[in-house]
Amino acid sequence: MPRRTPSAARSLTAAALALTVAGCGGAAPSSTSTPLVEHGTVRIAASSETPSFDPYSTFGAGQARFSYDSLVNLAPDGTVVSGLASSWQASTTTATFTLRPDVTCSDGTPLTASAVARALTYASDPAKQLAGAQTVLPNVPFTASADDRAGTVSATTTAPFPFLTRSLGLLPIVCPAGLDDPSSLGRTTRGTGPYVLTRYSPGGPYEFTVREGYSWGPAGATTAAPGLPARIVLSVVPQAATAANLLLTGGIDIASVNGPDRARLTGHGLTAEDVATVVGLTFFNQRPGRPLADPALRRALVAALDRQGLANVAVGGTGHPAGDFGAEGAVCHADLAAANLPTQDAAEALRAAGWARGPDGRLTRDGRPLRLRLITSPDLGPTLPPAAELMARTWTALGADVKLVTESLPALVNAMYRTGDFDVVVGTTPGFALPVGFIPFFSGPTPAQGLNFAGITDPEYDALVAQALREQDTEGCGTWNRAAAALFRAADALPIADGRSTVYGRSTTFTTTFGGQLVPTSIRLHR
Repeated sequence: MPRRTPSAARSLTAAALALTVAGCGGAAPSSTSTPLVEHGTVRIAASSETPSFDPYSTFGAGQARFSYDSLVNLAPDGTVVSGLASSWQASTTTATFTLRPDVTCSDGTPLTASAVARALTYASDPAKQLAGAQTVLPNVPFTASADDRAGTVSATTTAPFPFLTRSLGLLPIVCPAGLDDPSSLGRTTRGTGPYVLTRYSPGGPYEFTVREGYSWGPAGATTAAPGLPARIVLSVVPQAATAANLLLTGGIDIASVNGPDRARLTGHGLTAEDVATVVGLTFFNQRPGRPLADPALRRALVAALDRQGLANVAVGGTGHPAGDFGAEGAVCHADLAAANLPTQDAAEALRAAGWARGPDGRLTRDGRPLRLRLITSPDLGPTLPPAAELMARTWTALGADVKLVTESLPALVNAMYRTGDFDVVVGTTPGFALPVGFIPFFSGPTPAQGLNFAGITDPEYDALVAQALREQDTEGCGTWNRAAAALFRAADALPIADGRSTVYGRSTTFTTTFGGQLVPTSIRLHR
């Protein structure tokens, strides 16, 4: 199964890619009936700092939507609508996009087909290690070409890939001025998008100013629309409780809040858009020398877990055990976990695998105790540490020596992608809008050559993925689901609960994409 696997050794956002990334999906509108405010300022809470606004970097991809456009966009029902391109066609190996003739970069230069082809080629270069771009682009090599007279951009892959329109078409396009000086992309924006970054400080706030004359947003959205803010200010608010307080007191206008703090925000006249997530997405370190490289041990530990109890803890109430690795609404999403996860008696399975409990109650095999390092981060959600604690108690009762470590997000990423010093990692994710997004995390090289930080090797999954990659778009969903089922049977990973976070607006309306990303041209400020 030939594919490109980018380096993730220096990727903080790689944790977001595996544990918190927001994919691209259908938009859902909020509503309010109060009058619109013209040329106002909307203040948005960002959960973390943005050290670089390069849309292809490990950090800038999440904020790229404000200043960069893609060739196509996705409508509320998931269908593809126009962006920089007015028309497109694709197979499993080729895609062609016809550009709108009126698009200009933020410096005023017209956007040409050659410029788009150059951006696609630049972003796909594995030597550049652009993790933010690699999570969008096809994970098979491709070449891009352009016809400036016809205004067309084409790409041809070296192997079949079923979602070319939804991958190539959704890459943020950097204009030539940015590619000429990539170092400038950290603190300035060089795109065709509706806003331009006009103020930057390392810890925030970050300020964007609207572009006049912009008319090529999703399905032709324009910045001339009434109520569109003239300025957007992103302030760093890492804690959900603080974001909730600021929404209630008027300190911010839009924020995403998860966990118990959502309950405090009901009944206050806020607009709200629920975002499907998977809470507690858990990976098991299968690298050589780690105890969970043994599939029998993984299956026994997973079988021992009370999935309903874990789900209740993970959502801070009555939870529903997750059925898939990605959230509801993702392409090919299905209820797969219950029918495929191990269900054997854990104690008997451990004995069959050679583990014995000594007089002190601890499990040993060949004289070596079973020691597990379980890590998580409250930065990814306030309910994750208690969920991880319940896991630890369950496995301790079986006889494992479990060390539960609660880390900051940078420390968690360091363990995942640099030191490899973990056995179990628990995070939260909306997953990916497309099943291909998970491939580099469930297969392929480990860091620093790839994103497979858990060292998963599953031949059945790899074979089914190779088959699914030859099937066009959603025609391959059955095969993709069989591939995911193989991961469940092998206990390669475990999603704990289907959850919800909510994007709230105070005197604002907006639409969001899969994963809760705001659509900038949809934001309206109300009195």
